[in-house]
Amino acid sequence: MALPACAAPTLGPPLQPERGAPARTTCPRRHSRGEAELAVSRFGSIGASVSAGRPRGVSRGFNSPPLLDEPLKASSSPAGAARAPLFALLPRGRRRRMHDLRRRWDLGSLCRALLTRGLAALGHSLKHVLGAIFSKIFGPLASVGNMDEKSNKLLLALVMLFLFAVIVLQYVCPGTECQLLRLQAFSSPVPDPYRSEDESSVRFVPRYNFSRGDLLRKVDFDIRGDDLIVFLHIQKTGGTTFGRHLVRNIQLEQPCECRVGQKKCTCHRPGKRETWLFSRFSTGWSCGLHADWTELTSCVPAVVDGKRDAKLRPSRNFHYITILRDPLSRYLSEWRHVQRGATWKASLHVCDGRSPTSEELPSCYTGDDWSGCPLKEFMDCPYNLANNRQVRMLSDLTLVGCYNLSVMPEKQRNKVLLESAKSNLKHMAFFGLTEFQRKTQYLFEKTFNMNFISPFTQYNTTRASSVEINEEIQKRIEGLNFLDMELYSYAKDLFLQRYQFMRQKEHQEARRKRQEQRKFLKGRFLQTQFQSQGQGQSQNQSQNPNPNPNRNLTQNPIQNPIQNPIQNLTQSSSQNSSQREALGQEQSESSSSSGSRDYAGSVEKWR
Repeated sequence: MALPACAAPTLGPPLQPERGAPARTTCPRRHSRGEAELAVSRFGSIGASVSAGRPRGVSRGFNSPPLLDEPLKASSSPAGAARAPLFALLPRGRRRRMHDLRRRWDLGSLCRALLTRGLAALGHSLKHVLGAIFSKIFGPLASVGNMDEKSNKLLLALVMLFLFAVIVLQYVCPGTECQLLRLQAFSSPVPDPYRSEDESSVRFVPRYNFSRGDLLRKVDFDIRGDDLIVFLHIQKTGGTTFGRHLVRNIQLEQPCECRVGQKKCTCHRPGKRETWLFSRFSTGWSCGLHADWTELTSCVPAVVDGKRDAKLRPSRNFHYITILRDPLSRYLSEWRHVQRGATWKASLHVCDGRSPTSEELPSCYTGDDWSGCPLKEFMDCPYNLANNRQVRMLSDLTLVGCYNLSVMPEKQRNKVLLESAKSNLKHMAFFGLTEFQRKTQYLFEKTFNMNFISPFTQYNTTRASSVEINEEIQKRIEGLNFLDMELYSYAKDLFLQRYQFMRQKEHQEARRKRQEQRKFLKGRFLQTQFQSQGQGQSQNQSQNPNPNPNRNLTQNPIQNPIQNPIQNLTQSSSQNSSQREALGQEQSESSSSSGSRDYAGSVEKWR
């Protein structure tokens, strides 16, 4: 056995290495027990120092101070006297590296041991739990044969069956048709982003019959043209939030310019100094504070094109939009707003070219405002415009003599107002509901082909929701707003039917596109296969020429039918594309999809 070179100055002349033993050039970190005993037999003091050390694999501890910082303590024993000089002969950097290596080795050993024992314990516990479960479920089978072996086999069979079912389901339903089925069967259900915000069922029973034209609302709005979106803002319906979405949250080629500290934003068309939006946050209250349908229809054209000559005015379309709210919540919210000092005195209420007189529209309060008004006093005023406000602001007041209540009986007046409000609401380009924010966003995007940047947020906690009223007061409020209650029921039914119609139409379009894609890919595959077969047969004929052409036709009857349909298909597709380019009636996407349908249909017909 050869001693390390570092111990040579202390122990005298170096010993010759034994035959067959490898020579060492560095000081070892630890010696084995055999080496220690051999060293004891040759050098008593040095062997005692080695054997007296810690056993192999046992360290000083993780938090012990490093060896290089320990002072060399004299010991009366020969082992202690020999251990210190051996370690002190090493360089300082080597001693530090040896110490770090030992610390890492100890920590890694501890982590590996803990991980191994933890996994073993977990596997043992899992085996016992599964055994207990299968013993309770499959009790009769446990009594026959070995329980563990049968449980393992049964568990393996169930896992294989589950994997087979998943593979079959993925093969049968590769698209989105069976997505809901997969989610319900194998995972937790994902919430629908357009699920009704009041936690009611998405599907409902329609009460009104609407035509397809009433349900399909798709406006060909060109922001570069002359059309204009007009927002009818009814008080306390969430119109302020929706109005901010229109000027700050829409993806546009030229976004609205909104400056800090200013309520109005500049919403110009791309390349023009003309607005495309008529609302509170774009043009201000140009037609009066919270102008209604009667005011807007007579005021907006004059405001937009008033400075132009009648001959130079463009023939533009005015797309009216609005937001409705549950009448009970809206009424309570308006009462709380009036209680804080709101008056809306700046409203003009212009009808038939004039504002109402004080006799036609009396005031409910005598002071500057109605702040601090209790709910009972708010409900007792017969001239309160909060009663049936949504019907009044959506109807054509010229049909009932504006604010003159003596023109017709009250019952007839209410009927005319309600029917006018329903008709105007149905023919509007778009309307949303405060209680369905995500559906409102979806329908607006589909109607105008304009996307919002961030999704709408549903606020279920409002000032109206914090008001606690009993059943008697609730019934009285509903009685005061009976026209609004009926209008809201009509609007909610129409809104949800439009939403379901648009969703079904979207699913049908996606399914049709997938079918066209599959047919197109199938036709391409058949075309390449036929071409490869035709090329192979032509190569065979060139290699083996046949002097008899009739015999060649009888032997290869498939060659000509293969080439002819392909030529016909290419000719038909080129003719169709040239006709579409000449007529210019369809876009490039529709032409490619129809061309693929013709091509795939021709291939299917030939087959």
